[in-house]
Amino acid sequence: MTSADRIDVHQHVVPPFWAEELPSHGGDPSGWHSPDWSPEAALQFMDQEQIATGVLSLTAPAVKGWDGAERRDMARRVNEYTAELVEKYPDRFGNFATLPLPDVESASAEAEFALTQLKADGVVLLTSYDGVYLGDASFAPLWEVLNQHSAVVFIHPGAPAIKVLDGMPGPVVDYPFDTTRTAVHLAINGMLDRYPNPEIILSHAGGFLPYAAHRFAELLYALAPNGPSTEDLLQRFGRFNFDTALSSGPAALPSLLAFSGINRVLYGSDFPYAPPSVGASFTVKLDRYSEIDDDAHAAINNGNARRLFPRLSKSR
Repeated sequence: MTSADRIDVHQHVVPPFWAEELPSHGGDPSGWHSPDWSPEAALQFMDQEQIATGVLSLTAPAVKGWDGAERRDMARRVNEYTAELVEKYPDRFGNFATLPLPDVESASAEAEFALTQLKADGVVLLTSYDGVYLGDASFAPLWEVLNQHSAVVFIHPGAPAIKVLDGMPGPVVDYPFDTTRTAVHLAINGMLDRYPNPEIILSHAGGFLPYAAHRFAELLYALAPNGPSTEDLLQRFGRFNFDTALSSGPAALPSLLAFSGINRVLYGSDFPYAPPSVGASFTVKLDRYSEIDDDAHAAINNGNARRLFPRLSKSR
């Protein structure tokens, strides 16, 4: 459909009913604003940036501000709303289903429903819930469901349990920090070995993980020599996939590719929470990166995503 034919794995949906209720359910503690959004605006941005398909996800704080049945109902409404968009535009949109966490039992049931009944392309998880990170044993029942379905799991940062600094909303600095925390937590707690089937995508190039992977692996082994070895930890870190949202600059991209190689890097825009001009700027940086050849650019733009999403590969 377009020359780059990008598959955008980091694109957000903003259902109008969710945006309307969010302020009365805790708002967004990160200090970021909720942008205007519509399917039409998303498609316009996608056409401008040569994005063939955007896999939609609800961003932080997701449905954490709702309680009990209301949280379950809101997650279901979001998932059905997004599934309807996919049904209307099957080649243009995908669906990472929202789960009513931190209620692990309800989240496991919703994951089962979304993956089997709504035919969601995967699920979206936040990096932490009430200060508990995804490598915690309490999440094991959910990981078991995701493992059974070999699900694609998109991990998006949320606001960590630290004070937001004045003039520095969470997405600026704190989000990459929380992504790094949960990635290392998953690795050191062995979740990637116990549940090997999910394909996990870390937002924003994995935060600081590629840049500091050897630091983490060597220090953790030095502190706990009876635990995973440095080589084991590096191998676990290398099993993640990474998106390029806000992360294809001339310093970040070489570090990411040096760590992960080409085959685990996927295009991401972060629309609409990243202003369109910012998303476009990082896309230009990616396109102009001359240290990789055309085949590698194609792998990042769409080839690696087609491996994760057979539905999108078949549609082409």
